[in-house]
Amino acid sequence: MKGSFSPAVCVLREQLRESFLASWFASLRLCVKYSYNAFMHFQRCTGILILLLLVVPVSAKIQKMQHIPSGLWGGQHISINVGSKSATIEYDCANGVINGPLVVDADGRFNLRGIHRMERGGPLRADDHPPEHPATYTGTIKGNTMTLTLKVGDSEEETFTLEKGKPGELVKCK
Repeated sequence: MKGSFSPAVCVLREQLRESFLASWFASLRLCVKYSYNAFMHFQRCTGILILLLLVVPVSAKIQKMQHIPSGLWGGQHISINVGSKSATIEYDCANGVINGPLVVDADGRFNLRGIHRMERGGPLRADDHPPEHPATYTGTIKGNTMTLTLKVGDSEEETFTLEKGKPGELVKCK
């Protein structure tokens, strides 16, 4: 008979096949188990790393930002009254407001947005409201000295130097 094997060979062949399959499945199970665990560990570590990368710079930035000291700041042709959440600005012939967090970075630099209104001399009517223009207020604070640069639209920048606690030296439009 072709293809016939003795019973001993058949048993041996079956044992080898079972042994091979058992060994192969065991190896596969270990690979899957460790691959899954490794993948889960990798995924968990990656998630923690991403979270740290997002949180650390934000918290570092929050710690480095400081509020502009409240109170009166004055200089030639300008006076600023800084409050906890806004600042009002008076110039010789204009005024402005900065709303929002009044903060400086660790180097004392600031870049704030607000409005600027031109004034004119003479009597004002009750219903007369000068137009508001978006303005950018940039500068630095070093100790009790503030350097402020005002930019309104396409106009030239104007720079002022102010001292904390000093009244402004204004010459209002008449």
